[in-house]
Amino acid sequence: MSDPILCPDTLAQALLDAARAAGAESADAMVIEGTSVSIDVRGGRLEHAERAEGLDIGLRVLVGRRQACVSSSDARPETLAVMAERAVAMAREAPEDPHAGLADPAQLSARRDAEGLELLDTSPEPDPAMLEEDARRAEEAARGVAGISQIDQASAAYSRRQVFLAASNGFAGGYGRTSRHISCVAITGEGTAMERDWASEGRIFQADLPSPESIGQQAGERAAARAGSRKPPSGAYPVLYDERVAASLIGHLTSAINGTSIARGSSWLRDALGQAVLPAGIDLIEDPLRMRIAGTRPFDAEGLATARRHLVRNGVLQGWVLDLATGRKLGMESTGNASRGPSAPPSPSLSNTALTQGSQSRDDLMRDMGTGLLITSLIGSTINPTTGDYSRGASGFWVENGQIAYPVNECTIAGSLREMLMRIIPANDARAYLSTQVPSLLVEGLTIAGA
Repeated sequence: MSDPILCPDTLAQALLDAARAAGAESADAMVIEGTSVSIDVRGGRLEHAERAEGLDIGLRVLVGRRQACVSSSDARPETLAVMAERAVAMAREAPEDPHAGLADPAQLSARRDAEGLELLDTSPEPDPAMLEEDARRAEEAARGVAGISQIDQASAAYSRRQVFLAASNGFAGGYGRTSRHISCVAITGEGTAMERDWASEGRIFQADLPSPESIGQQAGERAAARAGSRKPPSGAYPVLYDERVAASLIGHLTSAINGTSIARGSSWLRDALGQAVLPAGIDLIEDPLRMRIAGTRPFDAEGLATARRHLVRNGVLQGWVLDLATGRKLGMESTGNASRGPSAPPSPSLSNTALTQGSQSRDDLMRDMGTGLLITSLIGSTINPTTGDYSRGASGFWVENGQIAYPVNECTIAGSLREMLMRIIPANDARAYLSTQVPSLLVEGLTIAGA
């Protein structure tokens, strides 16, 4: 870029200078610069093509213990000055927050980039014609599966972005990230008997992405298997969460240990620190520094170091997910989990997580469950964040004598999350390249409302 102020690091520093000149006592600035291309194909024809190039800049200022955030996509010097003046004026009128504030310089991460983490694919950006060809190939493969009546959509996409964070406490760091995706949604049946399913794959490096044909074929096979779906019987049965949806169950646990919920006292796990929340022998680990993984981050959104840690060890809850503010509210240290966008202050968020895998395959667990429900899709949710009462719409397959008997839809599963999580039996099929690694999970004794 010809104008040096458009470089992310220079732009972030210019925002800090403007904040200081406007009267801010401290400040941090975030700059996100990116490009994305997406192509949708339907019926062998291009349906939608979009390319976006954007710049998002955000400034958080603090005046005493009062803070305010502003954002823009305009990097002109006069705009930066107006942003800073507006932010300082807003902060002076904001209510005082005793927990707001930047990190102490001694807390800051020594790592300031993503070197060695392989988050940026330096191969050439795919042109739209290449993405369209990938989407067409996925669609053709799905259409070739017996029983498929139509393809709802096939898509291919690419994105590249650069993130830079700077703060008046001395932190300055940034990194680039790329992603490449192919997806396909296939339909079987006609009219009210239509059923659909999908397949999608994403990678940081284009060379790691599976072939469009394999993705399309998987979408077609999944959809074709759903032909003739009907409601399952009602009652109390074991439920097997397929690997595709099992992460949602663990996601309810990680949401319940988020520092925001804990500080408000609104979590069903608010009193569970040091208690068993999973069966003995099962760990839940966060590792923000995994190489070549989409959720990896070399430092958090407040400039603190990220590190591998146990959220749950041998079934016992080890700690909360905290940023600086929630840590201060709870009298604890931040766990390096701050996340933010340009227009809002930091909040706690997890990166890469992995649940201990079992020794059996999904089919082994299905055989052991005898009669019950295999869930492959979840629809909507009614989760009480305070009590952990759980109810979700689901579809999948009814299992009898350890074998799939027929596809099912329009049913509801219900239970108590605290009890459900204590009864999980993990399979061994978690996918290593995902940011959230959770295998298929068997849960005994859920209530199913079907026919």
